[in-house]
Amino acid sequence: MDFLSSNSSLMMEKSLSYLWAKQAAVADNVANAETPGYREKVVTFEDSLKGKLLRASRGTAPVKSMRQVLEDTPFSVTEQTVQTRMDDNGVNVTAQMSEAIRTAYQMRYVMSSISSGLTTLRTAIRGQ
Repeated sequence: MDFLSSNSSLMMEKSLSYLWAKQAAVADNVANAETPGYREKVVTFEDSLKGKLLRASRGTAPVKSMRQVLEDTPFSVTEQTVQTRMDDNGVNVTAQMSEAIRTAYQMRYVMSSISSGLTTLRTAIRGQ
């Protein structure tokens, strides 16, 4: 299996981009926690990807369809409309910091998976 052009590799790449955008949104949320009227940003990717992958898996060429879905599914940044304070700010700093830590662990896991795949390729190339 070719690691560099596989669907797994593409999925890890997309996951890392999504997690990076999620970290940026969390940082914006924490930075604007005291800004009146600021709406919390939320980055979504899983729901749209899951639906598209299910439809692609039922098609005639599922592997090719899934690759196309992975390439074409963007993540989206939306604003929450939940108001938690009197100044109309919707940011819960404690929840945002927890999300930042969770996302950092997820990024570390994805990077570890990518590193592992590249290490396997390097070993195969060297013939060891």
